[in-house]
Amino acid sequence: MALPAILKDRLRLPLIGAPLFIISNPDLVVAQCTSGVIGSFPALNARPQAQLADWLAEIEARLAAHDEKHPDSPSAPYAMNQIVHRSNDRLEHDMEVCVKFKVPVVITSLGAREEVYEAVHSYGGIVLHDIINDRFARKAIEKGADGLIAVAAGAGGHAGMLSPFALLQEIREWFDGPLLLSGAIASGNSILAAQAMGADMGYAGSAFIATHEARAVDGYKQAIADCRSSDIVYTNLFTGVHGNYLRPSIEAAGMDPDNLPESDPTKMNFGSDREKPKAWKEIWGCGQGIAAIDQVQSTAALVEKWHGEYESARRALTR
Repeated sequence: MALPAILKDRLRLPLIGAPLFIISNPDLVVAQCTSGVIGSFPALNARPQAQLADWLAEIEARLAAHDEKHPDSPSAPYAMNQIVHRSNDRLEHDMEVCVKFKVPVVITSLGAREEVYEAVHSYGGIVLHDIINDRFARKAIEKGADGLIAVAAGAGGHAGMLSPFALLQEIREWFDGPLLLSGAIASGNSILAAQAMGADMGYAGSAFIATHEARAVDGYKQAIADCRSSDIVYTNLFTGVHGNYLRPSIEAAGMDPDNLPESDPTKMNFGSDREKPKAWKEIWGCGQGIAAIDQVQSTAALVEKWHGEYESARRALTR
């Protein structure tokens, strides 16, 4: 099945910048979109919840201003992430705002909800659901998702354990719709490799943490540039869902990265009363591909670098 226009038109690279909890903000989203990739942010990043409408209005106004000044290179569309887990007590409000602004692409996580998909479809938007295995992928499509984000081993934040080869292969046996790959995507070469394996697009997050526009502390940005895959720890302690985190941040919180307790998944909480050590603020999420990131730079410079790598890799393969 051909990709919907919104996932291919006006893109310089077949890529979505993954929504980064706490870190993604209007500055980063606008920088991603104006650089030619789909920028995204979690609805929960706008706090208090009334700020969500302000963020969407700002993003749309800034993208419209860019398009007016650059008619030959208009911005890519933007996306918003909704955590649909039952503990998210903002979901109903945030979906109302989403419908009001007709957010073009909605990324859903931690649960497949038919009413969420129907709300997005009511105004012509599309929904991509992130999954870590084939079973969850089938559930999402059965309930009405338009496409899938395969979160494979090595992805930042809530990552699965399957090889991208295995995960994409299983999904493509039955699904020919939009499919993205997440997991150590940190170069133009890896975006092309994702397509070679059967994905339509790449899905990258960690590299964008080390950009000037990201709402991350300087220490976090520099750690992305300095650390390597051996500095990643896979644990479910901080949110109840297994994910990848930077070893130095765990050590800085006074914990032993090699002896972390298991968390009870039933205690997972994305509500306003959430406690615990704060993942992504104090405990820094990160994917295994960070060895390819060696400096903190602008989003535009990063996308430009990846575009060059992507085109070089494609030319090399066709020689």
